[in-house]
Amino acid sequence: MTEQPVPAPGMFTLVLHTHLPWLAHHGRWPVGEEWLYQSWAAAYLPLLRVLQTLAAEDRSHLVTLGMTPVVTAQLDDPYCLTGMHHWLANWELRGREAATRRSGADTGYTEPEALRAFGIREQAEARLALEDFEVSWRHGASPLLRGLIDTETIELLGGPLSHPFQPLLNPRLREFALREGLADAHARFAHTPRGIWAPECAYAPGMENGYAAAGVTHFMVDGPSLHGDTSLGRPVSGTDVIAFGRDLRVSYRVWSPKSGYPGHAAYRDFHTYDHVTGLKPARVTGRNVPSQDKAPYDPERADQAIDAHVADFVEVVRRRLVSESERIGRPAHVVAAFDTELFGHWWYEGPVWLERVLRALPEAGVPVGTLSDAIDGGFIGAPVDLPPSSWGSGKDWQVWSGDRVADLVALNTEVVDTALATVDKALAQAAVGSAWSPRDAVADQILRETLLTVSSDWPFMVSKDTAAEYARYRAHLHAHATREIADALAAGRREHAERLADGWNRADGLFGALDARRFPR
Repeated sequence: MTEQPVPAPGMFTLVLHTHLPWLAHHGRWPVGEEWLYQSWAAAYLPLLRVLQTLAAEDRSHLVTLGMTPVVTAQLDDPYCLTGMHHWLANWELRGREAATRRSGADTGYTEPEALRAFGIREQAEARLALEDFEVSWRHGASPLLRGLIDTETIELLGGPLSHPFQPLLNPRLREFALREGLADAHARFAHTPRGIWAPECAYAPGMENGYAAAGVTHFMVDGPSLHGDTSLGRPVSGTDVIAFGRDLRVSYRVWSPKSGYPGHAAYRDFHTYDHVTGLKPARVTGRNVPSQDKAPYDPERADQAIDAHVADFVEVVRRRLVSESERIGRPAHVVAAFDTELFGHWWYEGPVWLERVLRALPEAGVPVGTLSDAIDGGFIGAPVDLPPSSWGSGKDWQVWSGDRVADLVALNTEVVDTALATVDKALAQAAVGSAWSPRDAVADQILRETLLTVSSDWPFMVSKDTAAEYARYRAHLHAHATREIADALAAGRREHAERLADGWNRADGLFGALDARRFPR
């Protein structure tokens, strides 16, 4: 008889944050739709496959999954679904090309025999993804996610439309974005999230009041926001809204700015390409090994590393639960939180690691539950006043408000002021002499473009110098659209404003239910 492990005190929660900016119709390569399709194929498809597999085994309350409205909009969008289908078919063709390669010269990778073996595996993986997509994803992600929500396999976290950096946002636009984001989730999943992943884990004092008014009961912050004491959720500033903090000691074991499992020598290298096919056929090999000297990827070697890292993580979580419970004198709660895209897109082996760790934790006596389970289980401590914070560099707002992005901060302020003044005037005129006003597509599009302008992604990409030129282009493009429509309306050229709004809507027609009439007056 197998000896049962001694149960660990408290509870562990895994939180995943799924987000990309709106990329459809805004370029393909090197930044644009390719980013969406790569993440979809490498992270979203396998993650849902893992969750469905575990759900079929009657496992529930496994993951707290944040899905931002801008991601679900793309995963449900007919244009994006068609583009993804084409991308998967092209992936299979690239695998076939690698499988029949006779030479590795001038490709950036010089192991032709290893490349052919890799291509055979890659072609088979692409074919599996195609079959999965054609059978299960015909109507987008929402039906799949709703099934996981209904069976309580996951808890869904929502968020505001377009993922704005909320502390710097006009309060009325902040309220509107959050309420519309929650409504968008309800429309897609027949479920309104109780919790949210605040964009960038950003917080400013007083935001908890807006959360409470919108029906939000809990949200995520980074560990330093709670001064490193993340052992329990905390009510914020006299409200019933709970802040849960990411345990950095546990989360950074998997991935941190300096280290983590994905950097292991056996795992697939993210940066080494076969330049002909665009595939990644090498393993990490070593931190300072140049790409041309990387060893071929070895699935068996990687599989052994996955098992080792599953065992390591389970032990880290177990030790943390024991030590934190002893420190606070009651069962503790440990939260590990990551970007979903880490698992598959950045770390190829991540989805397999996730499936194994979600099996291994309960087998090792570690209770696993969601953030809502933590509230229901009483893992709540004393009230706290949170400082202004985020999960960005320095754990403050500098990534989104620093000198490098001062121009974008000024742009956002100007565009929001223009948009709000124009929308207020349009709604006031429509309501004159009537208790009811028709929907205004022009005002809707002004707000839609404004929200795209203030997406937190653009200053993040500029501050981190990752496709900064693309980010500035996107911010200014949406700002231009907002101004152009607003100027035409302000000049009394209503028909021209309608034509402009219709034209911009063809490119940025996400959030079709957005209704300016619900904007706070």
